[in-house]
Amino acid sequence: MNLSQNEWWSQYLGDANAVILDVRTEDEVANGKIPGAINIDIYKGQGFVYQVDELDKTKNYYVYCAAGVRSANACGVMQQMGFEKTYNLVGGFSNWEGPTE
Repeated sequence: MNLSQNEWWSQYLGDANAVILDVRTEDEVANGKIPGAINIDIYKGQGFVYQVDELDKTKNYYVYCAAGVRSANACGVMQQMGFEKTYNLVGGFSNWEGPTE
């Protein structure tokens, strides 16, 4: 599900079962990330699938990348793998106005 920045962040903050997933490259993450995010690079292909498959499918995943395209793809892959609740950050980290670390 695609959510605007305000919807994505406010829903995350109110979700006791939430996990933030950053699907950008390590170089991108080195320039800043949303606090508490787990990084699994979607460009790793099958490696991405293997790592995501180890995640808890009962959690709710708030997924982002730089612009929102890779994270939308990641949400699609995750849905096919049995993750029921994935939320894509529209506009991605490049438009992010919330906290960073």
